[in-house]
Amino acid sequence: MKIILLHGLYMHNVVMLPLEKRLERAGHEVLNLGYRTVAPDLEEMFKAIDAYIDGDDVAIVAHSMGGVMARTYLECQSEMSHHVKTVVTLGTPHNGSQVAAFFKNIGVGDVMFDQATKYLLPDEIPSWSSKAALYSLAGDLSIGPATILLHGQPSDGTVLLEETKIEGMTSHEIFPLTHTSLIFSERVSDRVIEILE
Repeated sequence: MKIILLHGLYMHNVVMLPLEKRLERAGHEVLNLGYRTVAPDLEEMFKAIDAYIDGDDVAIVAHSMGGVMARTYLECQSEMSHHVKTVVTLGTPHNGSQVAAFFKNIGVGDVMFDQATKYLLPDEIPSWSSKAALYSLAGDLSIGPATILLHGQPSDGTVLLEETKIEGMTSHEIFPLTHTSLIFSERVSDRVIEILE
């Protein structure tokens, strides 16, 4: 199966290489797509996704903000978006990011997040409206900024557990992992491969 990987905020597609290699060893064809996270060029990004899909059924596997970008792609109903059959998100703040809200409230949000603010802090609580099945995989090992800033609410250290849920998702699964370790965990990649089969 064709798979598109999307990385998270402040990251580069190089962080997705271990997951890319595991998916390829499982027999999948993978596009590990890089994009500018604080100033995403949606037109360029969506053209690259459409060109890769090229009429074939695909899955998207995305970490953190990459999952929000996947939802944005599907909501825009790009030319090939109906070929996306499955989306697996890893630690994606589907309902917005309270960490981003904290930094916005103290006056540094625009500097830190630039154009990504509108994706991390949506005006309305979103729902999953795509026909593609959404599997939201989340961590609950609270080591990171959310632990300090959000006073012990269950999180992966960056994204609250509650933020990884969205109305319309197919399933929500929790792993004892931090936000970044969701990308590198063999247990998570095994689950991703199982979902895609």
